[in-house]
Amino acid sequence: MLSRIPRVANANVLVGFETSDDAGVYRLAPNLALVQTVDFFTPIVDDPHTYGAIAAANALSDIYAMGGKPVSALSILAWPGEEDLEDLEQILAGGSQKMQEADCVVLGGHSVADPEIKFGYAVTGTIHPDRIKTNARAQPGDVLVLTKKIGTGVIATALKRGLAEAAHVDESIRSMLTLNRAAAEAMARLEVHGVTDVTGFGLLGHAREMARASGVTIEIDAKLVQFLSGAVEYAKAGAIPGGLKNNREFVAPCVTGGSEFEDLLYDPQTSGGLLLSMPEPHAVRYMRRYPQAYTIGRVLAREEKPLRIL
Repeated sequence: MLSRIPRVANANVLVGFETSDDAGVYRLAPNLALVQTVDFFTPIVDDPHTYGAIAAANALSDIYAMGGKPVSALSILAWPGEEDLEDLEQILAGGSQKMQEADCVVLGGHSVADPEIKFGYAVTGTIHPDRIKTNARAQPGDVLVLTKKIGTGVIATALKRGLAEAAHVDESIRSMLTLNRAAAEAMARLEVHGVTDVTGFGLLGHAREMARASGVTIEIDAKLVQFLSGAVEYAKAGAIPGGLKNNREFVAPCVTGGSEFEDLLYDPQTSGGLLLSMPEPHAVRYMRRYPQAYTIGRVLAREEKPLRIL
C-alpha cells in the first residue's frame, strides 16, 4: 500500500516511511530534529495497570531505537462504554507511571467508543540530526546483537489458553515492562551501523526490514537466540498466535535455511528488545556496558534472499 502513496519532497524529512524504520524524523534546525512514532494494541495481560505500562514501554521503544530522547506523548484509547471505569483509570495510571520513568510528559490524548479495548501512545522525541540511528546502514562484516529474549507472543497466547505457568508469565511481563532506554544509552560513542526494535513483525520480520533497507543479507543462528522460559515448550504445544502465522506467511519467502526454533523467530513481540548491527569490537564493548545483550548472527553481502537461518 505504501508504495502507492505519493511522496512529497521535503528536505527536512530525514527518515520517512520508505525503509519501514521505527519512527519518522523531521529536522527543525541544524542541530535539532523531531522523532515521531505511534503504537497501540489490545490487552495482552489481565492486569489493567500492567497493560497500560506495557503499552507505554512499547510505544517509547521506537524513539529509543532511533537514538532519540522521548519528550512528550499523546494517549490513544478505544473503550467500550460498558467496561469498568476503574479498569480504565488503572490503564491510564500504568501508562503514566511508565512515561514518568522515561522522563516523558503525557500532554493529553484522544478516545473513541469501540467494542474492543485498545490503548497506546503517539510519542515525540528529540535528536541531533547527525546522531540518528536507522535500520538502513547495516554493513557486511557486522555482528548482530539482541538486547532481550524472544517469546512474548507465544507466552501471551499460552496465558489465554490456560497453559502458561505463573513464573513464565511474570518473566515475560518483566521483559515487556523494561524500557529500552538503558539499551539505547549504551550505544553512546560506539560505532553502530543499524538499529531496530523487535516488535510485532517478530525477529525475522524486523531483520528483513533491516536487510532490505541496507542492501545486505542478515544471517541469524537460531541456536544463539535466547527465549523466555516456557516459550519453546508452549510453541511445541501449539500456542501459536495469529500474528506469528501472518509473519511467517509474509517473511518466509525471504528466508533460506531453517531451524527447529524457527516458529519463535516469527513470534510477534510486544515491547521487545533492540537489534543492533555493529563491528565486532564495538559489539564486545556494547555487551560489557549492557550485559543482557548477546550476539545472534552477522551481516553478509547481499545474497539472493535477505535472510539466512542457521
